[in-house]
Amino acid sequence: MREISVSELKKNFARVKLLALDVDGVLTDGGLYYTEKGEELKKFNVKDGMGLKLIMEAGVEVAIVTASPSASVSFRAQKLGITHVFCGVEDKLRVVKELCQKLQLGLDEVAYVGDDINDLSLLETVGCPLTVADAIAVNKDVAIYVTKQPGGYGAVREICDHILLNKGIKPLI
Repeated sequence: MREISVSELKKNFARVKLLALDVDGVLTDGGLYYTEKGEELKKFNVKDGMGLKLIMEAGVEVAIVTASPSASVSFRAQKLGITHVFCGVEDKLRVVKELCQKLQLGLDEVAYVGDDINDLSLLETVGCPLTVADAIAVNKDVAIYVTKQPGGYGAVREICDHILLNKGIKPLI
């Protein structure tokens, strides 16, 4: 994990206006499940969903940016009220830059949570690079915070709680 002071970490969390998330390995445990018809299923954590609802209520934009072209991701996002959903994305950095322009945000106001190599360029660019406990080592080296929980097991809720706390909002944890 990249070493920064506790006060700087708190400032980074407080500055977040957009939380962008990978899916497989972040919002899910990274496992892929298939029906006998070949339909892909993903398991999402309800605590992560509640955390996302809470930060959206606090005015933080949420985006899903995933390489996976999965209908279940779009369905989950819709159920949570997430409107910025980008599936099947090869260049995640380009997509987040375009979203920032649309929302009139700087990349320094973005927190991104990614667990694998295709997240690295985005983690190296945003103001608040974050990753999960079971991420690859290089992502952990770039991140300013590594969750205690692995992806799909409340890691996103942990991050949402930190964002809320550092914005002066006490989540029910």
